[in-house]
Amino acid sequence: MVTAQMVKELREKTGAGMIDCKNALVETNGDMDAAVDLLREKGILKASKKESRIAAEGLANIYSNDKKAVILEVNSETDFVSKNEEFKSLLDEIGTTILNSDATTMEDALALPYENGTLQDLLVAKIAKIGEKLSFRRFESVTLHDDEHFGIYIHMGGKIASLVVVKGADEAVAKDVAMQQAAMKPLYTKVSDVPEEAIEKEREIQKEIAMNEGKSPEIAEKAVDGRMKKYFKEVCLEEQAFIKDSGLSVSQYVENHHSEIVKAIRYEVGEGLEKRQDDFAAEVMSQIKDNE
Repeated sequence: MVTAQMVKELREKTGAGMIDCKNALVETNGDMDAAVDLLREKGILKASKKESRIAAEGLANIYSNDKKAVILEVNSETDFVSKNEEFKSLLDEIGTTILNSDATTMEDALALPYENGTLQDLLVAKIAKIGEKLSFRRFESVTLHDDEHFGIYIHMGGKIASLVVVKGADEAVAKDVAMQQAAMKPLYTKVSDVPEEAIEKEREIQKEIAMNEGKSPEIAEKAVDGRMKKYFKEVCLEEQAFIKDSGLSVSQYVENHHSEIVKAIRYEVGEGLEKRQDDFAAEVMSQIKDNE
């Protein structure tokens, strides 16, 4: 016989709805472990129904110890859910699990053991519990070498995460660079990182602009070099004016502290993703269908 206490216990274990818990216990003749497995299976079904939805909100964060850091992004459908403690705990659970592992690919990360399953199982269970599509979008692990320091900065409550590795100097210098990266949104770290095709495309654009201003092709070609310097100051971290002292470039600031930027990673939540367009009536119908 399925009792109210059993339903309550299963709800506390899984976070699933009362009716779902009761039905799972009835189907498994009161076997608690079997009921958990059944709800997980149903969660997979519910999660698969949500795969076509857009998840472009969420949070980014960085987890670190003395030698290693992990930067990651997990997405939700709505900003409301991303502010929920359940969602924040999911981010923490994924981040700390990867930090304490050797995972380098998404496949490796999702297969990592977590409690009685894997991180993939945890994600599926959270989708079923929260009721939205959730997506573990990306991560990167960075390991420090001798005389290197992490610069970590989280902006707007997790909408932007900036991770920098600086060789020499100290964590304060590294954090200044991380703050610069978060605020100024560089596309590349060094000029040498800019792809040749991007440089050629920008040169053509700048030449066309100069000619539209009335300059001859020869003069326009000469003007391009100066304009490209301005372009690099916009898109390259090292070339940007340092936000704490605009008289210095970031590279000059770092060099003044006898250091260099080894690596710089910036995650902005939802960048490059299609944004969700809310339709309340459609959302209500979707929820109804999901619960049929």
